[in-house]
Amino acid sequence: MAFSERVTRLKSSLIREILAAAQRPGVMSFAGGLPAESMLPKVTWEQMPVGIGQYGMSEGEPALREALAAEARALGIDCHASQVLVLSGSQQALDLAAKLYLDTGTPVLLEAPTYLAALQNFQLFGADCLALPMQADGPDLAAMRQRLEQQRPAFVYLIPTFQNPSGLRYGQAKRDAVAALLDEFGVTLIEDEPYRELSFDGADATPITGRLRKASWIYTGTASKTLLPGLRVGYLIASPDLFPYLLRLKQAADLHTNRIGQWQLLQWLGSEKHQQHLAGLRDYYRSRRDAFQAALQTHFADLADWQVPEGGLFFWLTLKRPLDTRTLLPAALAVDVAFMPGEAFFPEPDQHLGYLRLNFSHVPPALLEEGLRRLAQVVREAK
Repeated sequence: MAFSERVTRLKSSLIREILAAAQRPGVMSFAGGLPAESMLPKVTWEQMPVGIGQYGMSEGEPALREALAAEARALGIDCHASQVLVLSGSQQALDLAAKLYLDTGTPVLLEAPTYLAALQNFQLFGADCLALPMQADGPDLAAMRQRLEQQRPAFVYLIPTFQNPSGLRYGQAKRDAVAALLDEFGVTLIEDEPYRELSFDGADATPITGRLRKASWIYTGTASKTLLPGLRVGYLIASPDLFPYLLRLKQAADLHTNRIGQWQLLQWLGSEKHQQHLAGLRDYYRSRRDAFQAALQTHFADLADWQVPEGGLFFWLTLKRPLDTRTLLPAALAVDVAFMPGEAFFPEPDQHLGYLRLNFSHVPPALLEEGLRRLAQVVREAK
């Protein structure tokens, strides 16, 4: 069959394959970034206007765009509702950006490790994905400067707040320095912040986007991690020079985002019930994180190193004896445990062996200890 050249670069999603296997009865899954089902809020639809069932604006519902712009301004991002594009999940922002910027061989700069679906999307469009080494408080600035000078990437894709998969949160000084570099070289920033509101220890850091003075930017977020993933409502906010192109690409992709989900999100944003829900969510996930940390200390202290995440949904483990964690999957699934191998989160997976991403939000506490005990045994028995 005569498919496009692009299809030769199409890869299946490892995480979706693992999640499919994890649907078997009895499997304890640390693999996905699934919110705890017990914390999904109850929603009502009785007040929804009948007209919401009609076609809508490509940009999104006007009232929702105003609300999202107001939230962004509170974070220090200078923007208006006219720069907000409501999406079918925030991952659509990555697809639109790829269509806007990428031809075969176009260099882009990504954290190493980085979000798996972003890597998959950019590689599908032919990007030359350049790895940006990370430190405890954010990117290695010397390496970043070198990449910007030598490769001149089309954009830099960053997840500065509770990064997926590592859980890293950039420090304030590092955010300032990253913004200064992007302004100096005139490189577009794509800043992805799906986990910003899941902060457990009270610390905060404003987006890099709000610190830019010259560079173009796309800032993106979602309702999936804090409200209902099934709504499939996310958004991007873009600098004025980029927004018209992103809007046209959205129109070519799916005309407009699900209006019913947009209406439901609007019932929550800025409301007292939303603040109460977020507070309860943080408390719940904080207790899950602490229980996970205690169980890791019991079962993995001799096997791996890790940092306790201050937010988000993941622990990132570095094995003390590096091995290809992809080879552990069959043995883990055989004892009804699923996890996410860390190699998949790097542009060059075979050069980055020995990492595990473990989600702490989904497995019930009663099963947590046994699941980690079984996974630790699989690691110990690996050849």
